[in-house]
Amino acid sequence: MSPSFTRAVIALGSNLGERNDTLTVAVADLVDPPEVRLLAISPIVQTKAVGGPADQPDFLNMVIAVETSLTAPELLRHCQAVEGQHLRVRGVRWGPRTLDVDIITYGDAVSSDPALTLPHPRAAERAFVLYPWSLIDPSAELNGEKVGDLAARAADFAGLAPFDGFEDNRFEDRSGAAGAVEP
Repeated sequence: MSPSFTRAVIALGSNLGERNDTLTVAVADLVDPPEVRLLAISPIVQTKAVGGPADQPDFLNMVIAVETSLTAPELLRHCQAVEGQHLRVRGVRWGPRTLDVDIITYGDAVSSDPALTLPHPRAAERAFVLYPWSLIDPSAELNGEKVGDLAARAADFAGLAPFDGFEDNRFEDRSGAAGAVEP
């Protein structure tokens, strides 16, 4: 008998180091075992940090949809192991990090377990999760509302920016002088 698979939505974020490379490799790491299959991957958005210490670097955020035969606690352990592979340090709450991986939904599971609250307790307020999610699943709902509608009402929606794949908007000309790239 083959194992049954459950659809899960996972959010990833990074604001330290080579953020784009970290997210790319982390997605591959998350879907590496045969128990986790990638269904969809969102575009990356750039955002200011929400909560935590002031003056943090901007985050790159994205969402993936997977199907998995892992239980929710097993998926959480897998996500935390991937964070560890990318040198995630748990220090300051909502502080800077090389990689943050959160399970947003796991099928229709609802849990108030402090180790894994489902759906994610703050997802409905975070455009940096909701907007990328709406791009890969426009009909998705969270708490009975379309994720796109929730994203548009989220306090951080105005601060979202598409990420073009470059770590910053600077270049170096042949003389070695740095300059800003014109839009």
